[in-house]
Amino acid sequence: MNMSTETLLKTPLHALHRELGAKMVPFAGYDMPVQYPAGVMKEHLHTRAQAGLFDVSHMGQIRLRGADAAKALETLVPVDIIDLPVGMQRYAMFTNEAGGILDDLMVANLGNDELMLVVNAACKDQDLAHLRKHLAGHCEIEPLFEQRALLALQGPAAVTVLARLAPEVAHMTFMQFTRVTLLGAQCYVSRSGYTGEDGYEISVPAEQAEALARRLLEEPEVAPIGLGARDSLRLEAGLCLYGHDMDTQTSPIQASLLWAISKVRRADGARAGGFPGAESVFAQQGNGVEKKRVGLLPQERTPVREGTQIVNDRDVVIGTVCSGGFGPSLGGPLAMGYLHSDYTALDTPVWAMVRGKKVPMLVTKMPFVAQRYFRG
Repeated sequence: MNMSTETLLKTPLHALHRELGAKMVPFAGYDMPVQYPAGVMKEHLHTRAQAGLFDVSHMGQIRLRGADAAKALETLVPVDIIDLPVGMQRYAMFTNEAGGILDDLMVANLGNDELMLVVNAACKDQDLAHLRKHLAGHCEIEPLFEQRALLALQGPAAVTVLARLAPEVAHMTFMQFTRVTLLGAQCYVSRSGYTGEDGYEISVPAEQAEALARRLLEEPEVAPIGLGARDSLRLEAGLCLYGHDMDTQTSPIQASLLWAISKVRRADGARAGGFPGAESVFAQQGNGVEKKRVGLLPQERTPVREGTQIVNDRDVVIGTVCSGGFGPSLGGPLAMGYLHSDYTALDTPVWAMVRGKKVPMLVTKMPFVAQRYFRG
């Protein structure tokens, strides 16, 4: 990205990152902390062992209001929003007319005909335009990009830490979403995250974000965590990163996200289809696809990076790595990639072409590291 630091946007925690000694990098148009002095490896392992605090304020928060908000949103996503219970959050995707993925997002039902959306930073302006184009006249669309920050507190000690400020959060289970007052700030808290660990995401008014972050960092279990460890944590958890592991050219079926298409919206469901590209998606579900996203375990210590070509035993190119790196908790390299469907069965041997050398890999199940969400 050829943006000078002057043109980069800053989150409400920017000064705090600097104070903490973060190494800052451009990410989705923002000046963001990639790591702190501890380094990616220690930050990653600390999150898995205790609790990590992430600034994810670059992501886009959008509120939809109105009696028809859920019904209207269903015209853009292959997900059950109408029957999403009050106080629950669900993973969704915006699809295009070809069944490709425009973005992935979280949708929470606040009750009183209000929905809260969290979309990806790099897509938030186009997502807002997409919502306005298709939902205007059906519900009120309120972007909260400047008004609210977003913090993620992740790891096994997250519940202990956050319960010191608001005891009620200990009773929440995975994907529950509620209003919580933290240090006098009116927050929205979900028990969810992007690390595979138990934890919370906290939407907080922008002007109160720094005070909350500082208070959480005072707790002995909490350390600040940058985007580097966020990436290695989500990769170990087998979670997709938009723009890398799926995009407008990949469908939910190809991206191995069929689980995210609600049963009621599938071809045989009560509210089948009705989202962009439904016919294409249903055809792929019935007939299969040429390529699919799979987990890959390199059988040597060589890390295999995004964009690396994957070949079969006859050196024919059969796919590409979409995310790859080193898994500190796994203790070795790991990757995800798109493979021709003939090679997607578990334990299929394939090879990554790294600097002219064939690195053996096995197709493996995901997540690479067991997810530890709290389901009650």
